[in-house]
Amino acid sequence: MQFDTKIAVVIRTDLEVWQKLNVASFLAGGIAASFPECIGENYEDGSGTRYLSLIGQPILIYGADGSALSRALERALTRNVQPALYTEDMFKTTHDAANREVVRAVVRSELNLVGLAIRADRKVVDKILDGLKFHT
Repeated sequence: MQFDTKIAVVIRTDLEVWQKLNVASFLAGGIAASFPECIGENYEDGSGTRYLSLIGQPILIYGADGSALSRALERALTRNVQPALYTEDMFKTTHDAANREVVRAVVRSELNLVGLAIRADRKVVDKILDGLKFHT
């Protein structure tokens, strides 16, 4: 199936594995919360047990260093694509309000990005992430 939009998550490659998983989870949640139309139907197994719905299209995971993340952020904003982001300072907090405070305390050019997620037209996402490779 071909989608008109693309969902992409970019993770800083020098993070610990647990941090990468944490960041990817939070960023995917941001996409789901902001784009309810991308959520599929509930699942049900052959026994009739019901499960929660998931995002209904692939999520592409890219790896990048800090400068490439900053470049992707600027490209997204230039193209009027509002991203979800995760900064290194957010690892030191324990709840959403504190996360927002640590982001608000830093000007955009100084954000220490560890992850970014976007959902937009396929071609726009490709331009924003030009030069990045899939995470390995």
